[in-house]
Amino acid sequence: MPLLRGKCPKCATGITVLTAVFISGCSGSPSISVLGAYFPDWLFCIVAGVALTVVIYLILRRLQYDHLLGPSAVVFPTLVTFISLAVWLLLFQH
Repeated sequence: MPLLRGKCPKCATGITVLTAVFISGCSGSPSISVLGAYFPDWLFCIVAGVALTVVIYLILRRLQYDHLLGPSAVVFPTLVTFISLAVWLLLFQH
């Protein structure tokens, strides 16, 4: 069943215009050229977040502070997200 077929042409026009306004912000995709292939920069931020989280875990384990981290299922994804967003803000600010 179509959403607004023939019932409200003004509503359909309004939704179309609103959609066009929101999509216009996606005109330039932030990407990085690596050996000729373009990768989105958020991919590099996630890789950096995971790598730095592993480094932090290894440092804390070496210093025997890893028992203070709490539930691993909450701490590590949160740490990856925080570090990924921090890398995004530091390196890809426009």
